[in-house]
Amino acid sequence: MDPVRNPFAPGAGQRPPELAGRDKEVSAFEVVLERVARGRPERSLVLTGLRGVGKTVLLGELRSMAVKRGWGAGKVEARPDADLRRPLSAALHRAIRDLAVRHRAPDRVEAILGILKAFALRAAPDGAKLRDRWQPGIDVPAAQGRADSGDIEIDLVELFTDVAELAQDVGTGVALLIDEMQDLKPDDISALCAACHELSQLGAPLVVVGAGLPHLPAVLSASKSYSERLFRYVRIDRLSREDADRAVLAPVEREDAGITDEALDALFDASGGYPYFIQAYGKAAWDAAPADPISALDVSVAAPEADAELAVGFFGSRYERATPAEREYLRAMAELTDGKDAGVNTAQVADHLGRKPSSLSPARDSLIKKGLVYSAERGQIAFTVPHFGRFLLGRED
Repeated sequence: MDPVRNPFAPGAGQRPPELAGRDKEVSAFEVVLERVARGRPERSLVLTGLRGVGKTVLLGELRSMAVKRGWGAGKVEARPDADLRRPLSAALHRAIRDLAVRHRAPDRVEAILGILKAFALRAAPDGAKLRDRWQPGIDVPAAQGRADSGDIEIDLVELFTDVAELAQDVGTGVALLIDEMQDLKPDDISALCAACHELSQLGAPLVVVGAGLPHLPAVLSASKSYSERLFRYVRIDRLSREDADRAVLAPVEREDAGITDEALDALFDASGGYPYFIQAYGKAAWDAAPADPISALDVSVAAPEADAELAVGFFGSRYERATPAEREYLRAMAELTDGKDAGVNTAQVADHLGRKPSSLSPARDSLIKKGLVYSAERGQIAFTVPHFGRFLLGRED
């Protein structure tokens, strides 16, 4: 098959395979957009799931939906140990520009941009020299006395309120999408919850859509006890067999090509129904197929190439971030689960390594912080990456 036409290549096609099977989430967000635009109360949304289930792609689709409805929309990717102010300022700047196209009062837009600039400038440490101060690229003077106190919780409530009012002027709303939400600092998580709480009380048209690993609800709950009432939690999981087949068939058929039922069986077995793996194995099978349709033999021939690519880009890049002590912990988890996607008791890990549980706490906590494992429940630990245990057992160190 022509590799140039490969519909599984990153960015190919109009609807990425990762989005297949997410019709329920897309429809639910349509309802959120409609309710908020009509001034009715609606909770913000939090998507949780393992890596490779398509959360980031789904966030992109939700953003596109908001923009098509005339909303302002901006996206943030949280990073460990990084403050929220700077990326949030850039995201809201984008959202305000979306709204400005429809707004009939330029002075009003500039006033909100001035407040945003004041908020953004507080990202610089106190006492920083002028040359070291970050400039947000907002071409209006910074306002004073609004969203510039330096207290992120106070400033975020004021900023969100003002930006939401700007959206209200044009009868729409603002969607703020935050990927890797579990990586936000505790103070930023707390401020975000407080701002969402204030907006819900006011019925303001601004919604936050967060995405993160399975333990994100626990992170939010530890920050603010009322967070359970602020967000609607949606678990994003692997695709069903029907949806996994659709994720393969749709892009293949767009290229007027075919694939046998046996090949679909083989792709599902290899991918486990995880969208990222469906795309990886589908891409390799397309390139390996000498003719149309793609056969089970083509999938079999292509699998080692897909495995090698995943070993470097998906698994290996994460494994390399672990220290020797952390790798020992990961390996023990893989051995105890026989490489399956399952949780394991932390006490079992200690027993397997012949160590005291307390001596392994630093490695475990660091792995959680790096996003390689998560605590499924008290005393339990699991990989955030599907098939990671299988990768570790097949690895020759």
